[in-house]
Amino acid sequence: MARGLQGFLWTMLLLFCAIQELGAWAMHTAVEGPALGQPGDPALLASGRVKRGWVWNQFFVVEEYTGTEPLYVGKIHSDSDEGDGSIKYTISGEGAGTIFLIDEITGDIHATERLDREQKTFYTLRAQARDRQTDQLLEPESEFIIKVQDINDSEPRFLEGPYIGSVAELSPIGTSVMQVMASDADDPTYGSSARVVYSVLEGEQHFTVDSKTGVIRTAVADLDRETQDRYEVVIRATDMAGQLGGLSGSTTVTIVVTDVNDNPPRFPQKMYQFSIVETAPVGTAIGRVKAEDSDVGENTDMTYQVKDEEGVEMFKVTTDSNTQEAVIMVQKPLDYESKKVHTVVVEALNKFVDPRFVDLGTFRDQTIVRVSVLDVDEPPEFRPPSNLMEVQEDAHVGSVVGVVTALDPDTANHPVRYAIDRSTDAERIFDIDANTGAIVTGKVLDRETAGWHNITVLAMEADNHSQVSRASLRIRILDVNDNPPELATPYEAAVCEDAKPGQLIQTISVVDRDEPQSGHHFYFTLAPEANNHHFSLLDIKVLVLLILTLKRHHKSHLTSEDDEDMRDNVIKYNDEGGGEQDTEAYDMSALRSLYDFSEIKGGDGGGGPGEGALSGNSASELHALPQWVQSPDLDFSMFRDYICRKVEQADEDLSVPPYDSFQTYAFEGSDSPVPSLSSINTWSSSSEQDFSYLGAWGPRFRQLAALYAGRRGEEDSEES
Repeated sequence: MARGLQGFLWTMLLLFCAIQELGAWAMHTAVEGPALGQPGDPALLASGRVKRGWVWNQFFVVEEYTGTEPLYVGKIHSDSDEGDGSIKYTISGEGAGTIFLIDEITGDIHATERLDREQKTFYTLRAQARDRQTDQLLEPESEFIIKVQDINDSEPRFLEGPYIGSVAELSPIGTSVMQVMASDADDPTYGSSARVVYSVLEGEQHFTVDSKTGVIRTAVADLDRETQDRYEVVIRATDMAGQLGGLSGSTTVTIVVTDVNDNPPRFPQKMYQFSIVETAPVGTAIGRVKAEDSDVGENTDMTYQVKDEEGVEMFKVTTDSNTQEAVIMVQKPLDYESKKVHTVVVEALNKFVDPRFVDLGTFRDQTIVRVSVLDVDEPPEFRPPSNLMEVQEDAHVGSVVGVVTALDPDTANHPVRYAIDRSTDAERIFDIDANTGAIVTGKVLDRETAGWHNITVLAMEADNHSQVSRASLRIRILDVNDNPPELATPYEAAVCEDAKPGQLIQTISVVDRDEPQSGHHFYFTLAPEANNHHFSLLDIKVLVLLILTLKRHHKSHLTSEDDEDMRDNVIKYNDEGGGEQDTEAYDMSALRSLYDFSEIKGGDGGGGPGEGALSGNSASELHALPQWVQSPDLDFSMFRDYICRKVEQADEDLSVPPYDSFQTYAFEGSDSPVPSLSSINTWSSSSEQDFSYLGAWGPRFRQLAALYAGRRGEEDSEES
């Protein structure tokens, strides 16, 4: 009885569904005619009457049938069927003979298995009407569909979970967080089985969800990450558009509250204390402090700085990028004796400030750091640090040069002892008093030997010689006039016996080894033992000219050394200049003016007894000078060209360092147009050389020719 009732109910449900879905769709049989055919068949329309053999659209079967009897699906029938059983109905296609069975006589089709629309929504089959006796098709084979009718047997499911979203703290109400979507396997084209709506099961105090789209939004504006940094929100999806009896599914959404820079830095303590020894070098880290920040990530990045003036001078602060700590370091040497405690104000501020939250307060904080300086045993210090002393070179041994002073900077003030580093004074030229620091001379000084001395003085604690300091001391030896003038070089002069008065014999230069304070001034006179009646001196600024005042000098007056060394006049120029400030150094005009006596004609020559003869016979005196000096048209281009060439060579040589001036002293002049006048081999008695040809060389050589010719004649007469 129960089974029959259940089958009846399913049949009624089937009919209800068929009527609801298909409306006017129906299964018809042909009014007349024996054949199966499709509507609109031209063969049927040509007869002038409507003939319908197979007319149906779809069969329907409800899914999830749980009855014990086969479920009636539908019926196929041919209009040629007279009900005598002569027609045999068969089906083929999907599920024919297994899922779907047909009664060969009546054409009734039944489903024998439970169907699931979510697995297969329809089946395609073919129907045949055959002659039972001959098995021939009485009508063309036709195709039909059995559609599985949906029922609401699938709940919505969230297939993309788990869901994790995020939203910034302090976001305004309605800020979108994320979207969730649920899928329903039921037929979305039939009824409301697949129409899903969303709602919040848990977390509705802080979040909402759009019932149609599944978009989750904030419900409050005061989400605070520092209070709660994540929420677990349960979202439910219900089909049948949320109507009673609809199926539902749910999922949990994790919402992370992200950080914004809404918290300023704060030092946990208002004062920190550190200590460091006074000898700590610059750059030594004293300690670390850190300002706490409730934010996370880059919102906790700090910048530290010293705010007070004293701290800025003595200390500096850097930020450790890994730990965001302030590293306090020594910036200037510390001194326990000067200041034992330093107070530093350190400020912390966020590196990245969000302008949206500046009204929440100042995003910086300050703390006080006290740095205690620890005393250490330090070596003595020289005071004052002057390193220059002076002493005259004629100072007696034991004379005080100066006094050095060193003090122990420690509070104990240990007594100090002094010494000289003998590696800097190996000859022991100076000594020092170990107790007073007085430096005295240990040997006789000589400025001309050594004008400067560099020594190192040691100062050490009396009871701890390892605590030692060093000071370099420069001692300048002051000059005194303790050296007489000296000839710049040994001089030997010779003069012809027929030399005319005023003849220039020799130019003499002298030097003084002493250091002139305002330049040397020399005065020249002939020695008493010299024959002052025959010679005179002409003083021209350091240089002195020895001039012959006799008209003739007999050869007997010449010594054997004079006879062995006959040479031209020798001029020596020993001016070394006065350094960079001397703009007249190496002035060639000094050489040109050497023989120009027009300025001193009739003036004071400063040369002693012979100067009257010089002024009285100026014409003859000038005539007696070498002729090449008298000419006013002297050409010095040879010197100029030579110096210019040397300058160009120096400029083009890149390996030569730049000097302030460039001097060349090796220039000997151009070649002589005449052969050598050397008399090395002419003094032997066996010489047969004739010097008479010298008279044809001009005025310059006439006297020389006469001299040699006269001497040769005398020698011949003596031999005879």
